[in-house]
Amino acid sequence: IQWCTGGAHACIASFFSYETTKSVVVKSWTLGLINRIVQLLILAYFIGWVFLHEKAYQVQDTAIESSVVTKVKGSGVYNKTIMDITDLVSPPQVSDTFHLDTLGPLIHFHLHFLCQLFLPLFPPFNPLVCLLPGIMTGRCVNSSNSVDSFCEVKGWCPTENDTVTTSPIMEVENFTIFIKNNIRFPMFGFAKGNLQPDITQDFLKTCSFHTQDNIYCPIFKVGDVLRFAQQDFYSIAKHGGVVAIKIGWVCDLDKSEEFCNPSYSFVRLDKKNNVSKGYNFRYAKYYKAENGTKYRTLIKAIAIRFDVIVYGAARKFNVIPTLINIVAALTSVGLGTVLCDIILLNFLKGAQQYKAKKFEEVEEEELEKQTMKLTSTLDSIVD
Repeated sequence: IQWCTGGAHACIASFFSYETTKSVVVKSWTLGLINRIVQLLILAYFIGWVFLHEKAYQVQDTAIESSVVTKVKGSGVYNKTIMDITDLVSPPQVSDTFHLDTLGPLIHFHLHFLCQLFLPLFPPFNPLVCLLPGIMTGRCVNSSNSVDSFCEVKGWCPTENDTVTTSPIMEVENFTIFIKNNIRFPMFGFAKGNLQPDITQDFLKTCSFHTQDNIYCPIFKVGDVLRFAQQDFYSIAKHGGVVAIKIGWVCDLDKSEEFCNPSYSFVRLDKKNNVSKGYNFRYAKYYKAENGTKYRTLIKAIAIRFDVIVYGAARKFNVIPTLINIVAALTSVGLGTVLCDIILLNFLKGAQQYKAKKFEEVEEEELEKQTMKLTSTLDSIVD
């Protein structure tokens, strides 16, 4: 807009003008101090934060490849019956997620019949509101006293009784979990595991994991895991819950392999609420009598679910990001000059004189005159 204030000719002339840098040395302690301070701050930022803290001279690989194998050992007593991991752990071949029953399976015996279940509904009785397990037949059956009414469903009988209460299996707190974890960073071809190469069976029989003193022991006690997650065993065993065992591999591969070690953290994942407390699931075992009648044992298990979560990142020196950040640092140092120019041309006393020194307009006609004058001078010297 300023180019065109003098008319069309001035607008065109301004558009086709050329600007070049002119160096002006300003002997000012104030500007010199500001310039050096800004440059030092920029260099300190790149050296301290970008290179040392963020390690911008390295490339990073977050595509960690991981395998997890777990085994649980222990036995407990439920209803005067000895129960081991075959009864309490599912699925049998566990990996990064498994369930450990804590309250003992609530067992219900079911046959395959037409079932009748009493419903305390307001009269008149409406069979359409019978929301029961199984397929509704649509029939309503009255009792002998003509007061109570029953819904008829085709399903497993008798229906589940969910009011049975039992006590947690306290021995579960001393169960042990063996966790074998191997990781690999494909960008660098680096692989490692949480089992040391020289590990022995004697060590596995006697060691117990600790977050600081013994991170390379793969044996975790259930009670210790819950304490690390700040959970009370009895409380979580009563209703069940979900606990995460997080294994982090954050490695600087510019250092020796011995500095690449796993870090562990433990946290409870399920949220507490009054509607659906804890964690439970159902499964069944099926049988067939000699007379051909089918029946099943329905098991409602209240359990602690353990999720083993592996994450990580590896970094290593690379020339390309190093050069990019060095160039960025050197370029950013010039911001001190820009700041000083703003102060010099707008805020200091005598700014107009500084502008006159820094910016000089040269017309094309004047350049031609100076060129012709210089040419004639040279010709006269030659003659």
